[in-house]
Amino acid sequence: MRRALELALRGWGRVAPNPLVGAVLLRNGQVIGEGYHAEFGEAHAEASALAACDDATGATCVVNLEPCVHVGKTPPCCDALKAAGVRRVVAAVRDPTESGGGLDRLREAGVEVSHGVAAGEAAALNAPFLFGASQAERPFVAVKVATSLDGFLADETGRSQWISGPEARDFVHWLRAGFDAIGVGRRTAVMDDPQLTVRGPVTPRNPPIRVVFGVTGEVPEQLQLLDTRAAPTTVLTASSRAVELGQTFAHTQVTVLGADDLPRGLNALRGGGIRSILVEGGGALVRALLRGGLVDRLYWVQAPMWLGRGISPFGGREAVPLDEAQAWTVTERRALGPDTLLVVDRELCLQES
Repeated sequence: MRRALELALRGWGRVAPNPLVGAVLLRNGQVIGEGYHAEFGEAHAEASALAACDDATGATCVVNLEPCVHVGKTPPCCDALKAAGVRRVVAAVRDPTESGGGLDRLREAGVEVSHGVAAGEAAALNAPFLFGASQAERPFVAVKVATSLDGFLADETGRSQWISGPEARDFVHWLRAGFDAIGVGRRTAVMDDPQLTVRGPVTPRNPPIRVVFGVTGEVPEQLQLLDTRAAPTTVLTASSRAVELGQTFAHTQVTVLGADDLPRGLNALRGGGIRSILVEGGGALVRALLRGGLVDRLYWVQAPMWLGRGISPFGGREAVPLDEAQAWTVTERRALGPDTLLVVDRELCLQES
């Protein structure tokens, strides 16, 4: 199953809104074929694995997501497995969308089925997809922060470039490729003037939309992220300013959305087709999202330095007694050069049945 998860990740940035799926075919404990969903609209993982196998009769298929029953750009994977003579299918998690139900169809056809192996890892891998199946009112919200050891993402003057090292910055470019949008607050947009584009090893099928939150003051038109030749840009502002700001950017391709709070802003983004967003700062925006219970995943890069004072992404929250504190689920931790990455999810979307 972990090999299936490794294969699935190769579709990062290329298959959304479809899920990341990998499949491994086994006979007598030996791998006889494997595959993954590589491109949106092309063969699914199970079909790729079958194509890599001369004969799947009597084999076991291990896949990180329940084989689909949906007839769309490709035929149903459950039918392909059944036609190939696969004897057993082991899935990590069920598919809660209209494409789900493949395990039941296979069971009815006499194929042995089970699910639940490495379910937590599989749910974390496809968290935005699984979240979207039950939470259609807003995107899956991930926050990325890079801080010092004492928890500051910028020094006293607001400078944050660069707290993290080159390996961590390379990781962020890879990470961006897998999200529909990348968001920052207005102050970060003005002070850092980031491009918020993907400049890593993965070229996303669709460039992530750049989103600027909470625009109440002026937005200099020379900012890099307002150049929509690089990628689309959306500006979120108060409803009372939407018309005025829309006129300011009328000669550009910038989209202006009016929303009077973060939940409504996220709702507007979801209505515009954004299913997942990676928020990269600044501190005020991150704190507001956390206070509102609107963060589903945190990517925390910790750099081995001390700042003493600065801007914190975590301060200003209501105190909670230790025995009432919510424990998030650790889904990954590893080194990024001299820095350390910690990834935690608020909750995993698992279908029990």
